[in-house]
Amino acid sequence: MTEPIHIIGAGLAGSEAAWQIARAGLPVVLHEMRPQVATFAHRTGDCAEMVCSNSFRSDDDRMNAVGQLHWEMRAANGLIMEMAARHRLPAGGALAVDRDAFSQAVTQALQNEPLVSFAPGEIRDLPAEGRWIVATGPLTSEALGASIRSLTGEGALAFFDAIAPIVHAETIDMSICWRQSRYDKGETEEERTAYINCPMTRADYEGFIDALLAADKTEFREGETAGYFDGCLPIEVMAERGRETLRHGPMKPVGLTNAHDPGEKPYAVVQLRRDNALGTLYNIVGFQTKMKYGSQTDVFRRIPGLQNASFARLGGIHRNSFLNSPLLIDDRLRLRARPNLRFAGQVTGVEGYVESAAMGLLAGRMAAAEALGRDLPPPPATTSMGALVNHITGGADARTFQPMNVNFGLYPPLPETRGGRKGRKDRYPAYTDRAKSDFNEWLAGQM
Repeated sequence: MTEPIHIIGAGLAGSEAAWQIARAGLPVVLHEMRPQVATFAHRTGDCAEMVCSNSFRSDDDRMNAVGQLHWEMRAANGLIMEMAARHRLPAGGALAVDRDAFSQAVTQALQNEPLVSFAPGEIRDLPAEGRWIVATGPLTSEALGASIRSLTGEGALAFFDAIAPIVHAETIDMSICWRQSRYDKGETEEERTAYINCPMTRADYEGFIDALLAADKTEFREGETAGYFDGCLPIEVMAERGRETLRHGPMKPVGLTNAHDPGEKPYAVVQLRRDNALGTLYNIVGFQTKMKYGSQTDVFRRIPGLQNASFARLGGIHRNSFLNSPLLIDDRLRLRARPNLRFAGQVTGVEGYVESAAMGLLAGRMAAAEALGRDLPPPPATTSMGALVNHITGGADARTFQPMNVNFGLYPPLPETRGGRKGRKDRYPAYTDRAKSDFNEWLAGQM
């Protein structure tokens, strides 16, 4: 019998990698330390638990690079995208899910797959033999992190990530708030009303900023450097960059009309997005925070409509680790110092749930191909998956490497066309048309 491929970590990347290996007809063992060994952010031992948001971001595969990444994962029969579709929640043009139902469904699918077996418990050292995929995510345990640092000589880099609070829906004052997606985006009424909006006057906003800046915040231990990923900045850090920063970021008032007073334009708006299928929980969009718990309730209850809010979960901040992948990882996602080890997910320096799962999909397929005596190159850099792999394995400068979401800036430029440079309206569909064609050709080459 073929020796199984082992995966460390049953997050989104590890779960997707296990699924792809099993689809290739090979046995796989999935090692997960939760719930025996807990982390700051996780609540369960389920596979693919989503911790800081319930959104996979834009699902538009014509005008958005992450939407194109969704398309590629669906084309490759990805488990994460399949379960996201089954447990989708209205969120305008975004792909949001009921996070608990989604994680439970991923877990059940893997448990039902005969070629997947589970090995609970912590792996503390990098194995020297066998085929392994390390998909431990940004919350890699201290013991395994030390093993990685010992082997690579580079050590893991680090940044700090924050989690947004979740509110009980019944405690939101709907006589002040209203339901509307920005620009009424969505094909159905449910999608067009997927967000709850809390309006602020200028006085409300100024008072909120004052309270936010004065609030008690988590302090870092001596020697820690607070480098943040720009796509997940704590709101306090944004506010410290300028009093108007939040009003031009997550609190921008554009594309919204107050249903209670259509003629009055809010100075700022706080949006909440549904967090579960029952509609009983809503997360505050873009409100990742490093405030201490006591300060959070005081500050967030200053938001009109949330003055009596009850919180199912408050926000928090934790240290995330990732590799200096351009220096350490080859384009088959193998560790150069020990090629029997592949890395996948956020630990490679991609940022975001979808990007993490996509690296798991590739690592799983590449490991399976190798076990079957074949070499599988990454998709072309003209695709979203290929652009990410290219970035983390050599496209980025190792001296300044930081986590990155997929974006069209990672794509090779389009050929020059007669008539001058294309505008965004034409350029983005041209990127995604090219990506779909090239990704389909890459898939066909594996038949």
